[in-house]
Amino acid sequence: MSELKQKAARLRQAYAPHEHRPLGGYLAAMGTYAAVTGAIAGLAKVTGRSVPERPATSDVVLVAIATHKLSRLLSKDAVTSPLRAPFTRYDRPIGSGEVMEQVRDSGSSTRHAIGELLSCPFCLAVWVATGLTGGLVLAPRLTRMVATALTAVAASDFLQMGYAVAQQAAEGKKET
Repeated sequence: MSELKQKAARLRQAYAPHEHRPLGGYLAAMGTYAAVTGAIAGLAKVTGRSVPERPATSDVVLVAIATHKLSRLLSKDAVTSPLRAPFTRYDRPIGSGEVMEQVRDSGSSTRHAIGELLSCPFCLAVWVATGLTGGLVLAPRLTRMVATALTAVAASDFLQMGYAVAQQAAEGKKET
């Protein structure tokens, strides 16, 4: 075993002696994120797209809500489970068309890290927000249209949940 691999193994052991933490996979994910972010920035520069000094408040709100919805769709929606299946294992339904999944721990630190990323809406939100923000620079009209649709779906979700709560309350009053 090379000296570098021995140092990495000692670091993993010192960091989490009683639990497997895929530090190598996390490094790969961070490297990929940095490369994607760099590519977006490079593409903006090469195409001459201007980056606003300060984003519009309306864009921040739109991207925030769209990021919430898209990260939940990708990480929890039952219909998108085929995207996560190579990295996760189905556990149980959690309501509103969402599922709980467990990360597959097949010994590959990269597979494990990708499984964590794809099954965690909070983790995935960083990637989604970066993509949407890059989209605002590279293709603002299309990005705003997609973000608007995602925002409308998020608003609809909350209205559906509110309706269900109101309906349950009304049915509870009928029984008394």
